[in-house]
Amino acid sequence: MNKCAFRPADPTGSVPAGNPVRSILIGSALTFFLATVPPTLRSAVPPDSAEVLAAMKKATVFYREKLAVQGGYASAWALDLSEGMTESGASPTIISIQPHGTTTIGLTMLRAYVATGETLFLNGATGAVEALVATQLSSGGWDDDFDFDPEIAAKVHTRRDLEAGDSDPGKRYRTSTLDDHKTTSALQLLLEYVHTEGVIADPEIIRSLEFGIDGLLAAQFPSGAWAQKFQGPADPDMPVLKATIPKTWPREFPKAKYTGYATLNDGNLTHVMEFLLRAHELTGDPRFMASAKRLGQFLLLAQLEGAQPAWAQQYDERMHPVWARKFEPPAVSSVESYGAAETLAMLWAATGEERFRAAIFPALDWLEQSRLEDGRWARFYELETNKPLYCDAETYELTSDDGNLPTHYGFKIESGLESKIVRMRELLELSPEDALRKQQPPAHPESWAKRARGVVGKVKAAIESQEKEGYWIDDDLIDAGLYVKHVGAMAYYLDALRMAEKK
Repeated sequence: MNKCAFRPADPTGSVPAGNPVRSILIGSALTFFLATVPPTLRSAVPPDSAEVLAAMKKATVFYREKLAVQGGYASAWALDLSEGMTESGASPTIISIQPHGTTTIGLTMLRAYVATGETLFLNGATGAVEALVATQLSSGGWDDDFDFDPEIAAKVHTRRDLEAGDSDPGKRYRTSTLDDHKTTSALQLLLEYVHTEGVIADPEIIRSLEFGIDGLLAAQFPSGAWAQKFQGPADPDMPVLKATIPKTWPREFPKAKYTGYATLNDGNLTHVMEFLLRAHELTGDPRFMASAKRLGQFLLLAQLEGAQPAWAQQYDERMHPVWARKFEPPAVSSVESYGAAETLAMLWAATGEERFRAAIFPALDWLEQSRLEDGRWARFYELETNKPLYCDAETYELTSDDGNLPTHYGFKIESGLESKIVRMRELLELSPEDALRKQQPPAHPESWAKRARGVVGKVKAAIESQEKEGYWIDDDLIDAGLYVKHVGAMAYYLDALRMAEKK
């Protein structure tokens, strides 16, 4: 595999590719940074690089020494450190695969290493990677979490079991999930780790990555989609069909199992596309681009025709929109439709194929036409009629009345969708080469200095809100997401200062 370092993540969430790790040039980089800050803003300058690095180290030492379980992490912890917590449970021996947990903490530590060259962060990332290697399922991916308690762990069928000759899982759990960026974030950490300059990956880590890649690619439907969950290769005889709206569909929740449907919900396929394109960028392996194009072809097939040229959350084997949970009816979804458009845009920029770009415009038009009077969007729109579709908070009956909505789910969208649509249209006016270029890191020191200035407030907030032990608290819990947010911002800042120094 080729070696390539990656830049620390932009706090907005992007992960631009970059150059090999070098030492932080603290003094001169800070001098350059100060020289570019207008005098009226210098009172907003955060502590110097040494203080920022110290805060990152303090947080990472605490996490590694007090919170890690065999190198992995839960999503939150009691203040007395008695147990870790995940979305589905709590235990002194549990780790979370779902962000924010082992995968995103590991990625943050790896990005901190790239920014600073400090082995403390690399060792932390290595621990998280080893936790993923130990918890990888025999189907190739990962579940929501893993409990290392021997009695609980014995109920799971892992890759290590399989490679030891234990090929019959029996009743042991082995189902991989793409839901909420679980398997894809695990593969992302393994991929970035193996391809980071200065990392010498253990052969078993490389084997785990390759096993996971093989499992993911094998689970792709002939149509190009993935189910939310998989236990092995997809059925090669599954039909490849164009999506259609059925003449009738059940308005009452049928309680059917939905995890085997082709699923766009929660950005599942967007995360898969991101992984495939990044893997192709780092390795040049044509399998990844071929798989990405098949995924793009699925999105073209799944786009509904007529007055609703957009996407549902999930489709059955007939390519009909179908129910998932009791509050996720067959419908056209604003969130998933923008996600599908974003996924196609990524693929268009990478391939230059006009068919992927052309499909986006009618979807954006539909989104703009479907905006509600209050300026927001409904999550769901009724098939054919395009009326907003909600659930009653008590009965979960479908309704067009938004006066009594459940509070646990976003039935109305307020996440800046309007500005996202504007930016998408601007992107699509570029050539594919220029669209890709916009995603690359800056070429000039002045641009890096501007990036550093842009996160001054985030860095100051991170340092000022850090507890003396090194962690951050939310709702009386030690919160993994705050480690990812704050250490990520500080790593980004230090890396930007370093790059600003380069002549």
